[in-house]
Amino acid sequence: MNRNHPKIVSSGLTALLCIFAAISCIPRPDAESAFLDDLKQRTFQFFWDRADKTTFQIDDRYPTPRFTSIASTGFGLTAYIIGAENGFITREEGAGRVLSTFEWLWSSQQGAGETDFTGYRGFYYHFLTYGDGKRYKNVELSTVDTGLLMAGILSCQSYFDRDDPREIRIRELADSLFLRVDWHWAMDGKEWMSMGWTPENGFIKAKWTGYNEAMILLIMALGSPTHPIPDTAWNSWCKTYVWDEFYGQEHVNFSPLFGHQYSHMYIDFRGIQDGYMSLKGIDYFENARRATLANRAYCIDNPSGFRDYGESVWGLTACDGPGFSVQPYNNDSVIFYAYRARGASALEVIDDGTIAPTAAGGSIPFTPELSVDALFKMKELYDDRLYQQYGFKDAFNMTFVKEDGNRGWFDLDYIGIDQGPILIQLENHQSALVWDIMKQNQYIIRGLRKAGFHGGWLDRNASVD
Repeated sequence: MNRNHPKIVSSGLTALLCIFAAISCIPRPDAESAFLDDLKQRTFQFFWDRADKTTFQIDDRYPTPRFTSIASTGFGLTAYIIGAENGFITREEGAGRVLSTFEWLWSSQQGAGETDFTGYRGFYYHFLTYGDGKRYKNVELSTVDTGLLMAGILSCQSYFDRDDPREIRIRELADSLFLRVDWHWAMDGKEWMSMGWTPENGFIKAKWTGYNEAMILLIMALGSPTHPIPDTAWNSWCKTYVWDEFYGQEHVNFSPLFGHQYSHMYIDFRGIQDGYMSLKGIDYFENARRATLANRAYCIDNPSGFRDYGESVWGLTACDGPGFSVQPYNNDSVIFYAYRARGASALEVIDDGTIAPTAAGGSIPFTPELSVDALFKMKELYDDRLYQQYGFKDAFNMTFVKEDGNRGWFDLDYIGIDQGPILIQLENHQSALVWDIMKQNQYIIRGLRKAGFHGGWLDRNASVD
């Protein structure tokens, strides 16, 4: 019935409408289960399909071709494991793709020159060109993106454990690739690791401080037997944390949700603590749960009155946006951004009405019911405007007014580093697959112990060193 034009209906029709209404309110576990199966396979397919045919590096974004992304490649390597375990591909197919990727990475040209190189000192440039895999324009040698690539490499090293020539070669190359990375060099003699380096200007001034996605980076760098960073690096990192309350949740703050997700994709922080978290009486998993709840609570409160925000439409993180413009809204004006790290915490709020499904998707292990409900509802509300060939497009904004006067913007692209958290965290929630694999990796275990982590599964895993 149209609320603006109420009509009198027969009692029979009224009863029928009541039945339909009741049915629509019944929980739909079967529908949600089918949806999650579909989401997992579609999102996996992004990584399987979008690998460059020569370098096997994964698209940064699709269908807008620009360059490949080494972080996307790291997530893709882990995606192949998930694909094999779920029957989307065979183990043999997964091993073949992984080995081709490793062979190319190992043989690609490393050097200090400005052009014609893929990386330097075991690190890789943030973005690489299609076909030859060289440095894209003047992008930086990225420490954290190399870290995410290495996390994917180590996941394959621990997963492909059979006495098979191809799997033996995968493990050997994983070792070679990881041990080549000169993490200590990236410290540049400072207390905190540099975010990157360019041959033109040397190390980037920005350092990895404060709580963010670099936890996995520092843990691997501590765990390296060839080029480890100083044992003091973890305590130096922790002393830059900001513990504060935001929307009723006390936690170590970082505004975009991806910073609370990336490291958790590879490390099960449940029940293990470092010195900092021991003093707070929680672990990093609980910290991420609180950050997710605070992010959601902010969106429900919706202080700027953006359209469609609510209990089932929430999630602020780094993502695409409508593009830079200023538009009037609610007796004020809103600055809309293109790609930007959106988020909400006690540190800062960056919010222009843009929601990214990966924000809820990457938090599925922390807030399973709330996250799945959000993803399910967003698909229901926006259907093929948001959910297509490879699952969720990167972002949408229902407040933005387009040039034709219509309200509502939906991204054209999928972004690899936003696809990865959806797939990997969904699998971790359902089976703990990636977490359990990484619990067997000697470099991860060594890094956690050098950082001072103890308790739970880490103490029980004494056989891995």
